[in-house]
Amino acid sequence: MVRILAVASVVWPLMMAAAVWDRAATGGSVWSSVLYAAASRICHQRPERSFHTVGVKWPVCGRCSGLYLAAPFGAVAAVTAARRRRGGKDLGGRVTQTAKRLPRSVVLLLAIASVPTAITLAGEWSGLIPVTTLARALAAVPLGAAIAFVIVRVVSGPPRTIEYTGAE
Repeated sequence: MVRILAVASVVWPLMMAAAVWDRAATGGSVWSSVLYAAASRICHQRPERSFHTVGVKWPVCGRCSGLYLAAPFGAVAAVTAARRRRGGKDLGGRVTQTAKRLPRSVVLLLAIASVPTAITLAGEWSGLIPVTTLARALAAVPLGAAIAFVIVRVVSGPPRTIEYTGAE
């Protein structure tokens, strides 16, 4: 399951990029229309808050783009951390060292990662700071990586401590 999540975190942004390319090259096909429809269930897709490539609006807004483009980095970091806590073995392998625990407070990790996004939201809603699509995307990057990291670490399960005796 961990590998599926990590792969999905890479595949989803690639599929969105392919859908933009499909719409730019062919005007859109059934699969890209399905992808845009699926993205509309999770994002408002407002054109003024979305990136455009060669005149084609991305399937998600700038903020969601930042979340999804950062997710693979968080997922890979979590898989790497899970391998380390299992002594360098595969995620199902034998532990050869004391395993590390998840961070004391996942809520704290997510709260800290959400600060840049919260600042852009506060600036937007108060009208004090003009916030661009790029600023929304960049502010969402830490949160996207943190969310993916936490999800993959939680799904990978608690660390198992098994002493290595040297016997095979």
